[in-house]
Amino acid sequence: MAASDVDAQRAGGIGRAVGARIDASIKPLYGRQEGAEIGYNPHKRGRPSHVLHTYWVGNLRLVLDVQVSPGKQHSSARARAGLACLLDELGDRRPALVRGDCGYGNEGILTVLEARSQPYLLRLRQTKNVKRLIVRQAGRADWTRADAQGWQSADAELKLDGWSRTRRVVLLRHRLRDDEPLNALRETTQLRLPIEDDAVLNGHEMWEYTVLVTDVAYPLETVAQLYRDRCDCENGFDELKNQWGLGGFTTQDIARCQTTARIMALVYNGWSWYCRAAHPEGRLEAITSRPLLLAAVGRSTSHAGSTQLYLTPLHAMTQHIKSLVGNIRKALDHVKGLAEQLPKTDRWRELLRYICASIVPSTSLQVVRPRPSLQQIATG
Repeated sequence: MAASDVDAQRAGGIGRAVGARIDASIKPLYGRQEGAEIGYNPHKRGRPSHVLHTYWVGNLRLVLDVQVSPGKQHSSARARAGLACLLDELGDRRPALVRGDCGYGNEGILTVLEARSQPYLLRLRQTKNVKRLIVRQAGRADWTRADAQGWQSADAELKLDGWSRTRRVVLLRHRLRDDEPLNALRETTQLRLPIEDDAVLNGHEMWEYTVLVTDVAYPLETVAQLYRDRCDCENGFDELKNQWGLGGFTTQDIARCQTTARIMALVYNGWSWYCRAAHPEGRLEAITSRPLLLAAVGRSTSHAGSTQLYLTPLHAMTQHIKSLVGNIRKALDHVKGLAEQLPKTDRWRELLRYICASIVPSTSLQVVRPRPSLQQIATG
């Protein structure tokens, strides 16, 4: 996706205030498409598939880019080149933080991020060296309370076998319920780590551990919630695949699949901005917002050189729809009032600034006005 084709989330440094997430989704295929390979497919095992490597703005639920790859290219190593290209395109408009699960906490991704001075917060797999670190740190007395949900945090340094240098890691732990059976804990595979050690297993006291690698200097008590916010992106992925059809299209060649996926991402982004202009207090899901804002009969009238559009809602929530459309009109009127002073290329950016200022009222709305020309100064 070229920088000129990227949607509004890249304009005006909007992404600087939010964190981005990288993830991969599997799209099963049922034909003879290019790149239809049998790889990792948890839902349709043995079925050829494509892999959608998605770069996502977490807080705003916007798609930065979608990279379509053959079914066998599901690992983070295949997303590394796309991530590097995307960060280079963004330049000084990069997100404030890149987050990812344990599939991206490896030397290849870390090197790409560190070479571009991009802050990151990634989870580590619980390898043998990571488990040894947990055993060593479990008996520390300076665990910091991370949040009201009972999570505790502590920082340390770690250098894994495949790493080129020592990096900062943050350990998070949460005490499990006393009535949870021990056998159920041992059957889990990822987060819960029962270790036969007095510091970790003390009677019925069992702890769930997560280890994150990061280069940011955020306070320890904020790291747990900062990483947990990444999980909100799952709702966006679910909406993209089930309500916008990101995984429901097929073409013969992978290049057209790539183009179609990016078009869907742009349509999704445009609708997200539209809904946030209508309802800045919170997000609106597509399954409810589309019948709410699209089910109307429109009639256009022209008189005295002006054109007006009259909408008759077909939805039962007429008053609510009027308030939403009124918010959209305020956003458009704001841009219209500045249209004579702003270049055409800045109108879209100004609209996004207005929407973001509505989402975060504490943010002052800074209007960028063009510098007057010498002729305007002479005649003014």
